[in-house]
Amino acid sequence: MPTTTRRITIDPVTRLEGHGKIEILLNEDGAVDRAYFQVPELRGFEKFAQGRPATSMPQITSRICGVCPTAHHMASTKALDDLYRVAPPPAARKIREMVYSAFLVEDHTLHFYFLGGPDFVVGPKAPKAERNILGVIAKVGVETGRKVIEIRRKLRDAISLAAGKAVHPVFGVPGGVSKPLTQEDAAQFRQAAAEALEFAKFTLGVFEKLVLGNREYVDLIRSDLFTHRTYYMGMVDEQNRVNFYDGALRVAAPDGHEWARFDPREYATYVAEHAEPWSYMKFCHLKAVGWRGFQEGAESGVYCVAPLARLNAADGMATPAAQEAYLQFFGALGGKPVHHTLANHWARVIELLYAAERLKELADDPEITDPNVRVLPEEAPREGIGVVEAPRGTLIHHYQSDARGLITKANLIVATQNNAARISMGVEKAARGLVSAAHADEGLLNMVEMAFRAYDPCLGCATHSLPGSMPLLVVVRDRDGTVLSSLRRDGDGGIHRS
Repeated sequence: MPTTTRRITIDPVTRLEGHGKIEILLNEDGAVDRAYFQVPELRGFEKFAQGRPATSMPQITSRICGVCPTAHHMASTKALDDLYRVAPPPAARKIREMVYSAFLVEDHTLHFYFLGGPDFVVGPKAPKAERNILGVIAKVGVETGRKVIEIRRKLRDAISLAAGKAVHPVFGVPGGVSKPLTQEDAAQFRQAAAEALEFAKFTLGVFEKLVLGNREYVDLIRSDLFTHRTYYMGMVDEQNRVNFYDGALRVAAPDGHEWARFDPREYATYVAEHAEPWSYMKFCHLKAVGWRGFQEGAESGVYCVAPLARLNAADGMATPAAQEAYLQFFGALGGKPVHHTLANHWARVIELLYAAERLKELADDPEITDPNVRVLPEEAPREGIGVVEAPRGTLIHHYQSDARGLITKANLIVATQNNAARISMGVEKAARGLVSAAHADEGLLNMVEMAFRAYDPCLGCATHSLPGSMPLLVVVRDRDGTVLSSLRRDGDGGIHRS
């Protein structure tokens, strides 16, 4: 890192899953020299998956994150379908997507009201003690707070009927799901779906009134401070409409044209991972364009996923109310693609509406109670890739196994990795535009955090070991705190004593 005269540290960063910090380095003039979005925690799921039965992966990987376990469970289950070369019957596929749609509604609701919403509903510079769910409720009313709690409870109860658990599902198996739905289960899903759809429409109305109705907020969304012209990736159906559960991966270039459209199994042809020494999070980029550092534009391979990226990569939404909101979104923001990072919040509410509509479509489908919900695998396992659109963006699970079905290699590329480069660019640009030695109050620092919070990042999911050894520092002190000795292991494995 460059030599500086002052350092501003935001540690920990707030309202996200996992642990991260922001280091803002100032030069001698008091201006921002560099800003780093650092992820200091390390998770080892790829490593300790090795040697375990492949069929245990949907349960193991759902423990990576308590916020998006259903996404990992579903990507892992789809990877097992591919690993064993078995296709689930129609009822199982619909049950999976129905559960997943319910999860998307619940998760997007969580982010809007609890994590991202306080910045807009309450205000980016509001007192720190008010930027939380209680501050949101104070703005939207106690009755709205009850609606949020009630719809999340009903959706989780419905998910538990099909998935066994709401937080760590246990229903996904290679070739289908573990049990069929009863008529009573289906009726509860239909009731929850109908209420979820009304709630989604209500939430869009809240966003339009409190955010889009506030000129200051709209100007902030459209400001250059939170704008980056990059590539965008998302999953689409055969008509290039947004789909969370299955389809092709489509990449839109910074000018909006289709840069690539490919089968998820081909992801390694298009996506590469880059490591930096100051973070345990890897930085994905488009392999054919190459890594040019933290730069935007067509010559840089930086891309992103998440709600804004999905809307930019698609030609529309597959349900009527969401499609209407989609057209309004691009009409209001000047057409496709939209490069404004904070527009992720608006895109997320549109996706909330789509997920609720799709949930209702599936819950009303009589085939979901068909008792035929699994095809048993017959082929020996080899290699499998499963991809879904997690709430935070494209999630890839890639497994290799031996003939006994024991994992020999696992690679997980999660949404926050896909977004990592653009998140880092956003944090640095916001810091440069907002912070200086003379201006570094808590409100401005929160606005720097808004550059990452728009992506709803999951840092626990996104961290991997860099090449070499994990750096480690052990310090021995006496009872008074005096350092007696220390032992340091560097990333290259070198040991230093003092």
